[in-house]
Parts: sequence; structure tokens; C-alpha cells
Amino acid sequence: MKNAFFGMALALVAMVPGVASAQIGAANSNATQSGLQQTSITILALTLMNWLLGILGFLAVIGFVVAGILYLTAAGDEDQIGKAKNAMLYSIIGVIVALMGFVILRAAQTFFTGATNF
Repeated sequence: MKNAFFGMALALVAMVPGVASAQIGAANSNATQSGLQQTSITILALTLMNWLLGILGFLAVIGFVVAGILYLTAAGDEDQIGKAKNAMLYSIIGVIVALMGFVILRAAQTFFTGATNF
């Protein structure tokens, strides 16, 4: 029973590219006539990742500022100070992850596109 289900699923997955490319000629001509950009999927994915990393970095910096405000307004309350320090630690980790993602993305862009100017 599992083998039959697996076989049917594999056959459906194998047919998807044929169905998806059924209108490829018409789509290209329509895209050209409409004035849309014609970029590769690699450039599109890299641009999307740049936007997402920018948003992540922005949110991490906002979290860092909020953690600083929590720390300043704790007024000696040890529980509140602990929460503020924990929030600051996670904000710093978020900034580091965003910067590492940016560096990895630039390396991937150089690897896939060969572009060295950013």
C-alpha cells in the first residue's frame, strides 16, 4: 500500500514540470511586451534575501533599543533587570545572525553570479 502511494506521488511530481511549462512561450512574449524585468531566479532570490536580512537587522536593532529602555526603567527590580538582560542578549544574537546572513549571501551571490561589485 505504501509503495503504491509512493509510486503515485512520484508520478505526479514527475508530471509537474511538463504541466508548468505548457504556456512558457506565451508567458515570455507577454512578459516582454508588458515591460517586466527579465532577471534570473538567482538574482530574484538574492534580492529577496537582501530585503529579508535588512528587515531582520532592523528588527534586531529595535529589540536592542527596547531592551535598553527596559533596563533603564527597571529601577532596581532584579526580575525586570534579568528580563532586560535576556532581551538584550537575544537582540545581540539577532544582529550577529543578520550580519552573518548578509556575509553568506554576498558570498553566494559572488559564487552564483560571478559579480564582485556590490
